[in-house]
Amino acid sequence: MNILIVGSGGREYSIGMALKKDDNVEKLYFAPGNGASDELGENLAISDFNELADFCEANSIDLTIVGPEAPLVEGIVDVFESRGLTIFGPSAQAAQLEGSKIFMKNFLARHNVPTARYIETDSLEEAYKFINTLEAPIVVKADGLCGGKGVIIAQSRDEAKKSAGEMLSGNAFGDAGTKIVVEEFLDGYELSVFAICDGEDYVILPAAQDHKRLLNNDQGPNTGGMGAYAPTPLVNDEIYQKLDERVVIPTLKGMKEEGMPFKGVLFMGVMVVDGEPIILEYNVRFGDPECEELMPLLKSPASDLFYKAATGDLKNATIEFHDKYAVGVVMASKDYPYKSSEPAEIIVDEIVHDDLEANAHISFAGVSRGEDGKLYATGGRVLVCVGIGESIAEAQQRAYMLVGQVHFAGKQCRTDIAYQAL
Repeated sequence: MNILIVGSGGREYSIGMALKKDDNVEKLYFAPGNGASDELGENLAISDFNELADFCEANSIDLTIVGPEAPLVEGIVDVFESRGLTIFGPSAQAAQLEGSKIFMKNFLARHNVPTARYIETDSLEEAYKFINTLEAPIVVKADGLCGGKGVIIAQSRDEAKKSAGEMLSGNAFGDAGTKIVVEEFLDGYELSVFAICDGEDYVILPAAQDHKRLLNNDQGPNTGGMGAYAPTPLVNDEIYQKLDERVVIPTLKGMKEEGMPFKGVLFMGVMVVDGEPIILEYNVRFGDPECEELMPLLKSPASDLFYKAATGDLKNATIEFHDKYAVGVVMASKDYPYKSSEPAEIIVDEIVHDDLEANAHISFAGVSRGEDGKLYATGGRVLVCVGIGESIAEAQQRAYMLVGQVHFAGKQCRTDIAYQAL
């Protein structure tokens, strides 16, 4: 198979790594890819959806996998499918589950999927009125895509009102915040659960846990994610069953009934409150950095999972995972998440431990290749060091051993990834 991966981050790199060791895969392409993905396949400087479709036709691409949310919301799947090309991901209509928080919350309410009490509004007066009925903390969300930054957890009613005002005026997130969702804060523990869907059937992947805050002990500002681990021992069979019955089945049924069958990755942001899973939000693609931990745990061929989901054939897929754990630690640039940093050369020490060589790897993200052929840290989240082990502690130890082998000016990372489980 020839496969095209759309995107440039660590998520797309890790999907590429999983496909690279798959015997069914002949050639990999990335659009646009990053400075290191050219070691896995060929990078393409094409962003226009129709031009990408032309490339797929001309180069016999059997499958396109879309990594990030923006092209999905913008309708890349519709363009490809209208031309008879096989592509993994939801249509623009189905991608509203992530593209509009209001659409998503109203969908959950229509189909009785458990979620926090909320209102959607473009009126400051209405927002204030609802905020006055809630106890702090209070959650305020911009409706549109904000690159993972459009959610404020206000610690007082006054802060919630201020956030609502900044969003609705367009000052905080531009057009993405001209309608907002205000909702009650749920107190429990958070999980990332992913279902690979083909419109009809689905496969649930091992649950992961992400670390959103910049600093240890979940302090500091929110980020796109500073690390993750999977599977988490905080999920038992009972929670998986509740997610099946109360969340995934009604969601797939509802999407089909509403004329937009969901295929691709249904990413459930779940809060478990007193043993009950409640949906915080949906995304329509893999989480990043969760994808970097899930891909190496996949035992069956990755091409099988993606191709069968894209062609509506998951019922005939046998998807297996290694009975192991993965921990991923994000290494970020000096000024992340506040502003962009100066490019810095990345040096990776030669790995002399066979154990580390066999059970740890780097997924590259915000990197570019200099004219000197060297790799430079040029993005906010630069790379993810992933360790695999028979226990979470072993996987964590390997991930941090690998972190110690990677050097660039101003590097920063958390030192407590997976602490909830340990």
